Amino acid sequence: MIAASASNSIGGVVESCGKSPASKIERMMTVLEVVQSTTAYLKKRGIESPRLNAEHLLAHALNCKRIELYLEFERSLTENELVPMRELVRRRGKGEPLQHLLGTVEFAGQVFLCDSRAMVARPETEELVERLMKTTPSPSSILDVGTGSGVIALTLAKQFPDARVHAIDISEDALGLARENANRLNLQARVHFKKADLRQGFESSYDLMVANLPYIATGERSVLSVEVQHDPAVALFGGERGDELVRELIIVACSHLKPNGLLALEIGKGQAEDLIALLTEKNYHDVTGIRDYSGVTRFLFGRYG
Repeated sequence: MIAASASNSIGGVVESCGKSPASKIERMMTVLEVVQSTTAYLKKRGIESPRLNAEHLLAHALNCKRIELYLEFERSLTENELVPMRELVRRRGKGEPLQHLLGTVEFAGQVFLCDSRAMVARPETEELVERLMKTTPSPSSILDVGTGSGVIALTLAKQFPDARVHAIDISEDALGLARENANRLNLQARVHFKKADLRQGFESSYDLMVANLPYIATGERSVLSVEVQHDPAVALFGGERGDELVRELIIVACSHLKPNGLLALEIGKGQAEDLIALLTEKNYHDVTGIRDYSGVTRFLFGRYG
């Protein structure tokens, strides 16, 4: 990031972090040059949206908003400003999730804390929640099964201020992060978090049960991207088939949905047909498979009773 010329790539500087900075300096790089060289470095390493990543990382290193970088493109950066950026770029180039490096993730218009205690909230899950907020009549009771960092439960609690919201997870680490997010959003009095599995987490009956449970088959571990592998295994793998936990919830939920209550699920690619058949077999009605923005049938909605 400090270079002998503006054309030096950030990669060379990252790889020489252990060397004396003085041996590299002829002049300081500008904000724009750092963004451009970081973009090239991340692109070479197969990072998706490298320019956006570069801007987020530099804004984080400089403790400013990303949009503010555009007002300072010609400003030269000091060595002290570049030291944290150098480490962030190195870690991102190795596949560490951007959200872990930033410590936050944007989800449905809110900013949540994000780290290795829970799965990074994906755009597909955000799409599920947005569909629920647009199409679901105001529920009086909601259960988020496998809450992770709490993004679903907390977003729905904000959207439906009169609802009683419960959220369960088997990971105490994830629940700790979810409670931190509740405090951050001033929703700690609205959402009740509990450590529980699918057989013990239901305290009453609900108008809406929503779940983004683990749905990856254990045999697919080796084909996952490096980024995904930073998520906790307990949040990723559902069993040998992948859909075991989703199937169990479909069965258990029958006893805990209010009349005409809605079960909303996020599922894996290729799982929709079998799970729709199970929903039908268990007497759910108005069963609907919904495609995500990439064309995969990712969400299942079904009512019971």
